[in-house]
Amino acid sequence: MSLIKIRKKNPLIHCITNTVVTNFTANGLLAIGASPVMSDEPLDVEDMVAIANGLLINIGTLNKNSVEAMILAGKKANELNIPVVLDPVGAGATTYRKETAKNLLKEIKFDLIRCNAGELAAIAGINWQAKGVDSGQGEMDITNVAKETAQKYGAIIAVSGKEDFVTDGIEHYQVSGGHELMTQVTGTGCLLSAICAAALTLDGGKLENIRNVLADYKKVAENASKEKYLGSFQVEIINGLHQISRGE
Repeated sequence: MSLIKIRKKNPLIHCITNTVVTNFTANGLLAIGASPVMSDEPLDVEDMVAIANGLLINIGTLNKNSVEAMILAGKKANELNIPVVLDPVGAGATTYRKETAKNLLKEIKFDLIRCNAGELAAIAGINWQAKGVDSGQGEMDITNVAKETAQKYGAIIAVSGKEDFVTDGIEHYQVSGGHELMTQVTGTGCLLSAICAAALTLDGGKLENIRNVLADYKKVAENASKEKYLGSFQVEIINGLHQISRGE
């Protein structure tokens, strides 16, 4: 299991993420034995990413300051060969988000883009009805679009949904399981992106490590769904990550 491997390695993950999920993301990383740091100050990020093992860039709550920090940190990570994950939250919801996502993809080499179907469509330039930061509705062949996008950007593409799909543009895996309550708790996808950044620091095949993390996360969701209410469900996500990463 990748979560067990992450605990053994204890990677430092630099998260430039959205203000809604900072605490949940940090606690989720701590639950699997990773070390989070949440710096988004442009004067600070280059030094911070230089001592990190992985970088997450999440565009959930954009502002000019954070975008500047994302580009500086991303370029520094590329320079130092530190893996970088993009979570293009709500990329199709507004023009600014779409342009920011495209600019980040132009300026930074990403190892992984973790998204939902609507965000994939926005990146790929496919017509889609976005619903804020939720997936929204539309039609596309996710398998082909994800593979083409992976080849275009030289990145692994992981698309979350009822059944997750992950590909490096050649090989691909589908991961079943999970629970719909994950869509009703803020930050579950953002946390998954941070955990994927930690998985990219592991030895072995990157695609396989990401697939294993997706599978572990589905198990966490299934176990947490035994709780009746959302508040307890959210707590059980953290508990489940802690449990699985400890091999229990």
